[in-house]
Amino acid sequence: MSDYTPPEIWKWEKESGGKFASTNRPIAGATHDKELPVGKHPLQLYSLATPNGVKVTVMLEELLALGHTGAEYDAYVINIGDGDQFGSGFVDINPNSKIPALMDHSTPTPTRVFESASILMYLAEKFGAFLPAEGAARTETLNWLFWQMGSAPYLGGGFGHFYAYAPMKIEYCIDRFAMETKRQLDVLDRQLADSEYIAGADYTIADMAIWPWYGVLTQGKLYDAGTFLQVEDYQNVRRWTEQIAARDAVKRGRIVNRIFGPEEEQLHERHDASDFDNRTQDKLSDG
Repeated sequence: MSDYTPPEIWKWEKESGGKFASTNRPIAGATHDKELPVGKHPLQLYSLATPNGVKVTVMLEELLALGHTGAEYDAYVINIGDGDQFGSGFVDINPNSKIPALMDHSTPTPTRVFESASILMYLAEKFGAFLPAEGAARTETLNWLFWQMGSAPYLGGGFGHFYAYAPMKIEYCIDRFAMETKRQLDVLDRQLADSEYIAGADYTIADMAIWPWYGVLTQGKLYDAGTFLQVEDYQNVRRWTEQIAARDAVKRGRIVNRIFGPEEEQLHERHDASDFDNRTQDKLSDG
């Protein structure tokens, strides 16, 4: 039983604890001045290879694989552990201080795009790809895109936080969010029993949004929770997961802005397709 009684008015008097305590605060805005770099391509991405960041780099790599040369991009790391998201240049693009954030310099006035689903929709509509143009297929794709946006906070901010990052293990919190995570996996498993991809027969931005969270979870690579959640039980999700993971653009997109894990799977910055062969951390470490 907890002996904590909430006060009448909450006050921020100490860090909340946990892995990201030093970057959590109850106010918005920049904490320091820092301009963002700008590369040679019209699309400038400022991100990190978290699930939300991977959505966008996978999309960009998929567009390039289709031959959309206008989707060439420069990708720069925003290290959220160091508080880069609170720099003035980043806050100018995303006042919510969350990755990913995109600047499109191909428009008459540069266009800022923030929130991962907004970026996916923006790119899909800009290039006419991975989102049906009209009708029921478009609506179904958007249904699942926004399902992910509404559901993932329970997986990440709920289950992931209390299972992996909180300074103490609280049974009630872990039980509550584990139950919800498993319910969400069952929703996906039932949908994928009758559909090759999330929204039907075609690969769309719904798959790109959901895979970095729930696909990677069922691979046992998220929060080290595969056994705890018995992810092997969700056979349809696992089939879809491996199908998406095998795509060349996904293999490339998942390592962009990655600053953790094996060095051969870390491409801190991406400016050209050749970077995948020449500028992963293992290559740079070898000199």
